[in-house]
Amino acid sequence: MMPAKQRSPVPGSERSVPPQYRLIGRPDGTVRAEVTVVVRRRGAARPAVVTEGISANAHQRLPRHVSREEFAHQYGADPSDVERVAAFAREHGLDVVSRDAARRTVVLGGPLSTLASAFGVELGLYEHAGGHYRGRRGAVLVPAELAAVIEGVFGLDNRPQARPHNQHARPADVSLQQLTAAQVATLYGFPGELDGAGQCIGIIELGGGHHEDDTRTYCAELGLPLPSITSVSVDGATSALNGGQDESANREVALDVQVAVTVAPKANYVVYFAPNTDRGFLDAISTAIHDTEHNLSVLSISWGAAECRWTAQTQQAFDEAFTDAVLLGVTVCCSTGDQGSTAGESDGLAHIELPAASPHVLACGGTRLTVNGGAIADEVVWHDQGGSGTGGGISDVFDLPWWQSGAGVPPSANRNNRVGRGIPDVAGNADCDTAYRIVVGGRWQSVGGTSAVAPLMAGLVALANQRLGRRVGWLNPLLYGQLAGKGIFRNITSGDNGAYHAGIGWNPCTGLGVPNGSKLLGTLGTLVPES
Repeated sequence: MMPAKQRSPVPGSERSVPPQYRLIGRPDGTVRAEVTVVVRRRGAARPAVVTEGISANAHQRLPRHVSREEFAHQYGADPSDVERVAAFAREHGLDVVSRDAARRTVVLGGPLSTLASAFGVELGLYEHAGGHYRGRRGAVLVPAELAAVIEGVFGLDNRPQARPHNQHARPADVSLQQLTAAQVATLYGFPGELDGAGQCIGIIELGGGHHEDDTRTYCAELGLPLPSITSVSVDGATSALNGGQDESANREVALDVQVAVTVAPKANYVVYFAPNTDRGFLDAISTAIHDTEHNLSVLSISWGAAECRWTAQTQQAFDEAFTDAVLLGVTVCCSTGDQGSTAGESDGLAHIELPAASPHVLACGGTRLTVNGGAIADEVVWHDQGGSGTGGGISDVFDLPWWQSGAGVPPSANRNNRVGRGIPDVAGNADCDTAYRIVVGGRWQSVGGTSAVAPLMAGLVALANQRLGRRVGWLNPLLYGQLAGKGIFRNITSGDNGAYHAGIGWNPCTGLGVPNGSKLLGTLGTLVPES
């Protein structure tokens, strides 16, 4: 008998089961499932421009964007590493469903019992208040000779991971001030002469569905052309309009699409529908960023959960995917969440949400906008008496990025006083009392939340790309560097989100503030490199 091969845990793959979850049995081992294996970069090194800054360039312009062919050759997976994972799969009786060197992924499929055996885990069925899921405890194990090759294994555990960042306005509230995205864009100085033509905006959804009749009704009311919208299925998920528990997901899809369409009506749109799991979310992100068919230039994400809800391997994999976006010139806009400085956690600590926590995305927070006579009368941090409010704060996972070192990011409100990545970067109207009018399921509704801010900013970036004739890509270093002090941002100095307060300069509630769209676009031309 041959000795069993030595196994090593995949770093950061450890899973636990919350105490309120109850083991109710074991999954049917004959059911087929798939996992996504993420392998290391060619050379196993992160791009220096991301980790060290742009010190070689005296003007601190953004890095040159690489072509997809260049990216695969320089930063993708080594084909030999991909083949080693494929050989491991064959040895254990698993199918190699797909392999993608640029995304650094190998998808393996087979019976659940075979997958569990191959990766050294025991799977259970767990019940909780919201339903049940397939889960595991402990780490994922791989052969020792693959320990340096495999960076993550996703899909063995299929618990729901994220929530949409939208809030349904209270119809009985007499203070409700309904706005359209067009009105908000005008108030924020977005250029009206641009329409996003020639750009492609991606939107990620982990539930719900897109209804073309809703978009048609919305566009007709606002006098907008009906845009081109394509739905892409990721990991078997599809666009599906459902009631009940999916009502907030349906609102999310409608809000994301209709807000972005208002700003950039002639852009092309691709909506990536994926399961609400760590694998589904990660696969949607990497699919969108590396989509060679649609070649999007902007990606909007309005789903998330507290950093502590994700495994370390997922935190790393998300950030690595967003690093890919930096190099390919894809701007990623993420909403910061709607539950204030707690991010929905009940442990008494301050938290921020992933994916907005990544230093390689534009984190979009929320304000409360007051309008009088067609002009901005006041704008403060969004935080209502019911507990809803903009997410924001200091990361427990990601260190303070080099480009944020001069922003005055304060220590965390937690006892560790950690100074890490601070979010948001920018902000915009999100309060339910100044809600956006959209169409959901054939009915006009008023919807708020930071979910609206991510597509609002994504639309603005698409306009910038259209004007420049090239991609602005990763904006963060410019916003905190060359563009600082140019009068582009209107600082929000009043209000709080719980643990953090607004103030002069960058703050953990609204970041740099609300950008003036025209001023921003007017200053980007000399700073964005030629592709």
